[in-house]
Amino acid sequence: MTTLSGADARDADLAAQYEAYPYPERDPRDEAKRLLIGSPSHLREIDYWVFGARRPEAAPLRALVAGCGTGDGAIMLATHLARAGRAGEVVCVDRSAHALGIARARAAARGLGNIRFVQGSLTALGELDLGAFDYIDCCGVLHHLPDPLAALRGLVGLLAPGGGMGLMVYALYGRTGVYMVQEALEILAPHDQKPAERLGTAKRVMAALPATAWLRQNGNFGDHLTGGDAGLYDLLLNPRDRAYTIAAFLDLLDAAGLEPTCLMEPARYDPALFLPNPRLRARVAELGWRERAVVAEALTGNMATHVAYVVRKGARVAPPDCGDEDAVPVMREIPGAELARQISPDGILPFAFGTLTVPVPVPPQMRTILPLVDGARSVGALAGLMAGRGMERARFLKVWREGFTVLESLNRLLLRAAA
Repeated sequence: MTTLSGADARDADLAAQYEAYPYPERDPRDEAKRLLIGSPSHLREIDYWVFGARRPEAAPLRALVAGCGTGDGAIMLATHLARAGRAGEVVCVDRSAHALGIARARAAARGLGNIRFVQGSLTALGELDLGAFDYIDCCGVLHHLPDPLAALRGLVGLLAPGGGMGLMVYALYGRTGVYMVQEALEILAPHDQKPAERLGTAKRVMAALPATAWLRQNGNFGDHLTGGDAGLYDLLLNPRDRAYTIAAFLDLLDAAGLEPTCLMEPARYDPALFLPNPRLRARVAELGWRERAVVAEALTGNMATHVAYVVRKGARVAPPDCGDEDAVPVMREIPGAELARQISPDGILPFAFGTLTVPVPVPPQMRTILPLVDGARSVGALAGLMAGRGMERARFLKVWREGFTVLESLNRLLLRAAA
């Protein structure tokens, strides 16, 4: 008889978990009501943060969702491609037949013909003969694998030249309290019990969790704690769960031969946004971008995940100048008129970074400009419209550059992909 090693036993437990409780818990009938939106793998983000708004929209996009679960990112991306009339294919790989069945039903409910599903393990992608991909999504997966670096290097090997990835891993400080409860449940609900029995114990523990428990103080996990059995199991009973500081995550990327084009949202990793004191801001200005990110994570304390778009080292594509007359700005999701209403007359945009809301200064004139951004007008066309309203071109470009830079850092205003 073959005896499983500790790592193999954990992997078997993980496979059993996602068959019993596919995550996240989704009902395909809900596809008629809404499209779940998030990062990574929003098409406009891919166009901008991965390809620098220079890859033509007409170029087919071949995407891999590595560890698709019940399909949130895959359904979003395939729907975006279909709605935009853009060619492409989204290939979804997961080893859970149950999760794939739910994702497949969600795609069928939407009538998506640009998505297909493959059952297989991320640790053996080479055996699936999938070919190369322009874009790879690996969201919420690496931190559950026995060797994240080996898996990430395997994904790099599937990237087509000029391609990139969207990644999400757990962040350490924002998960304060989770690992304490996990430690207790390792004893109270050992892994040799059946998943349903372990879940019952976790529910009883959560019902009686003392008010002093750090998990009670952490507001980051409403989606898990209200996400049904699958959410609770994934949060507290997952047999392999590691979290990364931003420094450790950047080291992982570097070891895999990757560099980030964007940490999401970029402004979140700039401590100057949270430190209004002039002397502190002057000190922050002396730091490199990595040090700034480390300081921001340590001071805010509420980053529960790190989301990044990445490319091979040295392959980053810079987007066009935001003031280029031919550049076409596009709202990432919130319409310009709606975002403009959120900006106060004195130019303050309250912006929520998870559980932390920060007042972000924005040029007040952007309240007039943003409603004109429709994803079709160029910067030059916007300048012309504003000239008709009394704003001279030089003044417009100054306001536009400042406003675009701020809203780009919040991932709200981007540039459209090349026609």
